Amino acid sequence: MKRSEINKALKELEAMCEKYSFSLPPFCHFTPDEWKEKGSEYDEVRDCMLGWDITDFGLGDFDKVGFSLITIRNGNRKMVDKYPKVYAEKLLYLKEGQYACNHFHWSKTEDIINRGGGNVLIRVYNSLPNEEIDYESDVTVHTDGRTYTVPAGTQIKLTPGESIFIQQYLYHDFAVEEGSGPVLLGEVSECNDDNTDNRFNPPVGRFPAIDEDEAPYRLLCNEYPSAT
Repeated sequence: MKRSEINKALKELEAMCEKYSFSLPPFCHFTPDEWKEKGSEYDEVRDCMLGWDITDFGLGDFDKVGFSLITIRNGNRKMVDKYPKVYAEKLLYLKEGQYACNHFHWSKTEDIINRGGGNVLIRVYNSLPNEEIDYESDVTVHTDGRTYTVPAGTQIKLTPGESIFIQQYLYHDFAVEEGSGPVLLGEVSECNDDNTDNRFNPPVGRFPAIDEDEAPYRLLCNEYPSAT
């Protein structure tokens, strides 16, 4: 991705948070120059990959395949003694026409919550013992205290305020209902590790290579400098 695309996406997510009165923690507002001066007191942000995250899944077409997110809180499964949190929280932002790729998680469970804006469509499939997509079996769905069954590949629509529980090995993707407008989503989950706990099908990347066509507005969660 071009840095200019990333900067634009960051500002759009920032504006969406402001529109729906979701105040961000201080570290989300640090500039790249401010990060150069931050010491080890902010190692939790670095080690748990808190902060801004923009992805095009390595496909180079962010407006069609990609989305923006912020990790607000998280633990670290590899550093449990130092970071014992067993939970994580994120904000996700999708515009109409964007798509977040089909995947499951081996370890974490999560709730995806529509925090405001348009309607999000989450397609669900079970997985087979070999971890491929099960295109045949019905899927048991849990939404806001309701349990029901839908055919494989059904898109579950979440309007603002609604949520869905995503269990381990449940394939899911994201899109925005046409005509409903951009969506601000919340994610509440077990401890999150985006480097090891995403099984994309078909395989894609997770963090983009960046073409530095302009200076960064904010650093992404995998770009922080070491403590001074």
